[in-house]
Amino acid sequence: MVLQKGKYNCITDVGDVKVGHVTLYEKIDDHDTICTGVTAILPHSGNLFKKKTHAANAVINGFGKTTGLVQLDELGLLESPIMLTNTLSVGSVMQGTLQYMLEENEDIGVSTGTINLVVGECNDGYLNSIRLQAVKPEHAIQAIKKASTEPVQEGAVGAGKGMACFEYKGGIGTASRIISAGKENYTVGCLVLSNFGKREQALFANWNKASLDTPDGSIMIIIATDAPLYDRQLKRLASRSAVGLGRTGSTIDHGSGDIAIAFSTAATFEHNSDHTIGSISFIRDDHPAMGQLFQGVIEATEEAIMNSLKHAETTVGRRGRMLKKAPL
Repeated sequence: MVLQKGKYNCITDVGDVKVGHVTLYEKIDDHDTICTGVTAILPHSGNLFKKKTHAANAVINGFGKTTGLVQLDELGLLESPIMLTNTLSVGSVMQGTLQYMLEENEDIGVSTGTINLVVGECNDGYLNSIRLQAVKPEHAIQAIKKASTEPVQEGAVGAGKGMACFEYKGGIGTASRIISAGKENYTVGCLVLSNFGKREQALFANWNKASLDTPDGSIMIIIATDAPLYDRQLKRLASRSAVGLGRTGSTIDHGSGDIAIAFSTAATFEHNSDHTIGSISFIRDDHPAMGQLFQGVIEATEEAIMNSLKHAETTVGRRGRMLKKAPL
């Protein structure tokens, strides 16, 4: 049985989750083309540092340069937007996100601690002149400020502008599922930055082998849910995304950075509190709803990857290289 899709079949079907893109595309000369961008995922519209969300990550294969996962794994709390970009722009995106968060929170580094920023990446160097480091801190700020709860634009946009998937044009894709827990319904949504695979590996198509020199590839998988879960349970959700990834044909290559991050919007953890004891409500692990959540993550991950292909457009990048729209 396939689960019901959310209203718009995207990650923003999870209430108050926001997504914003900044896309950069410019032909410099016959050799160089800027073909990249930034995508921001905000768990809610409030102050993300003051109202943290429970979160976790699963490193399916660790050939990646993501920042912020160590503290996320230790404390189980997300206190910033999740930012996506290309491999060599992690530093500038982190700088811009830091600038935005410092302006929002004058107490950071003064009367309270510092902040843990989460930035994920994939290598778009096949199409993008990645050494030019065209992404600047202001682009990260723009992506955060542009974030909205509207249906997410997919394909060759934002961080996905220069990405390849099964040697066709990949990028941003998203999907969602509805699960039932007694009288309650919950939503689980997934957004991917797809940049992996060879044509002959695709399990959903009969594509011939190509001779493109694309990297081994990577994928960032962002999972949001309004189901009441805490970090250990969210890590279980994040790990299930590997099944959805495998369903498409990925073999999770040696040089692939496959990383999933999951968060719940059901409750927030207050940064400032006088209480010694905290409490949370959560779905029991042995409740049938957990099985549905696992299924929802698997289905949404698989479909989000497919949507990243379906909504992408043929794109020409550096040295005249072209990634065609997948014939789906």
